[in-house]
Parts: sequence; structure tokens; C-alpha cells
Amino acid sequence: MLPAGGPSPAHTCGAVLVAAVLLQSVCVAVTYIYFTNELKQLRDTYSKSGTACLTGEELGDLIQNLDVVESKDRVADPCWQVKWHLGKLIKKMMSRILQENMSAINGDRTQALPRRNEPPQGPMLRIAAHLTGSSKRSSASPHNYLSHKGIGQKIHSWESSRRGHSFLYNVELWNGELVVPQTGFYYIYSQTYFRFRENENEDSGLLERVRNPKQLVQYIYKLTNYPDPILLMKSARTSCWSKKAEYGLYSIYQGGVFQLKREDRIFVSVSNSDIVDMDKEASFFGAFMIG
Repeated sequence: MLPAGGPSPAHTCGAVLVAAVLLQSVCVAVTYIYFTNELKQLRDTYSKSGTACLTGEELGDLIQNLDVVESKDRVADPCWQVKWHLGKLIKKMMSRILQENMSAINGDRTQALPRRNEPPQGPMLRIAAHLTGSSKRSSASPHNYLSHKGIGQKIHSWESSRRGHSFLYNVELWNGELVVPQTGFYYIYSQTYFRFRENENEDSGLLERVRNPKQLVQYIYKLTNYPDPILLMKSARTSCWSKKAEYGLYSIYQGGVFQLKREDRIFVSVSNSDIVDMDKEASFFGAFMIG
């Protein structure tokens, strides 16, 4: 039961505090509902605008106009920035794909075209030649090859037909020289037969010179676009035949592997061509491709 003088100050303060708490709770609830509603509206708005950001303008026109200076308002527009970066990415990818395709096309074209001054690559030809001495004596003389600054006298009289052991496979013989038909590695070989037989009708000075030659030498040369022949091999021996001997015999053989180019020419030259015996089993010259 309350006193006759009215509510006490403690009751009044308690009522005021309860009312303040209730009012604050109502305000918080109203504020929460308000901001929740606003955030929902903003989310829906940005979701719709984000979808429309890529559909509001044709990307093809945007990609073509990427380098055009835009206004400050449009540069500040987030939607325009998204489309600008997307257009840059698409343009970069298209440029890279185009470069890769062009590189592939150029590579195929380079492989399809044959190299200059080289025969088209294909199955290796059967390239071989074996020349034997001919019964026709060579017209070689001590000065017959000075026009090419070579050493010795070139042998011209080789038998190239299929008589005996001689043959030519995909090789040409021209003026005592084998013409190389294809670039590659070749084994080249040659043997020369020196034979001295005394003849009573020969001049004594010539007999003396032939009986005692300083050297018996065989040379194998290569001719290229270079004006002078290139020496590939040589073999030499010093021989002195006795004056009492009716005849003297000696042979020189040499061979080796060399890289030759198409249209190169190879030939044999000797010293003391006066005593070379072109017997087909003893004097021969040849080459064959090994790779």
C-alpha cells in the first residue's frame, strides 16, 4: 500500500529507466528494419546493374574503341571500367592466337620449300663410279694442267663403259673428272701403276731421267667454284731402278672419306706420266657415296 504522499523517488526513477530502455529497444528495432530494407534494395539494384553492365553496350564496338579517350564521368563509372578491362583481355587473347597461327603457317611454308642450291630431300641415290685404265694412252704432258695451277699431269684416259670392271651409277665423267651429282660424304680411291721398260730406240737422256726419278707421286684433287683445284690426297715414294734391270714396276694406292658438294669434280694427276701403265686391273680411280 502506497503512502498518502504519492510515489517515492525510487519508484519514479525505476519507471523512467524502464521507459528509456523500452524506447531505446524500439528505436534499435526500427533502425535495424530500416537499414535491412535499404541494404536489400541496394543489393538488388547492383545485382541488376551488374548483369546489365555487359549487355548495355556491344562488346564489339567497345573493343574497337578501347583506345579512344573517354570522358572523366565515364572513366569513373565502375560498369565502364569492367567492360574496358574485359575488352583489353579479349583483344590480347585474340592477338596471341593470331600470332601463333601465323607462326605455324610460316613454319609449314618453310618446311615445304626446298633449300636453295640443294636438291630436294628424298631417297638416297645409288651413286658410285669405278674407272679403269684405258688402252688409249693419255695425252698428258708436264704442262697440261697449269691453267688450274695443279701439281702433276692429269690422267684423261679412263675407261667408263661397262667393259671389264668399270661402271658409272648416277655419275658423269667429263674430261677425266668425276662430276658429283649430290652433296654428301664420299669414299674416294685411286691406284696408279708405274712401269718402266727399256727401249733401245729411246733417247739416252730420257732413259737416264726415267731410270732415276726423284719421286713417284699420285695426287687426287677436287674442283669447286674456287678457281684453283684443292688437293685432297697425295701419296709418294722415291724409287731408283737399277741400270741392269730390263724393267721396273711400282704401284701407289690411296683412299679416304671426304664431304663433296653438288657439281664438285674430282680427278687424278701423277708425276712422271711417261711411265704410267694404264692397265685396267692395275690403274683405276673411283668414288661412292656413303651418306
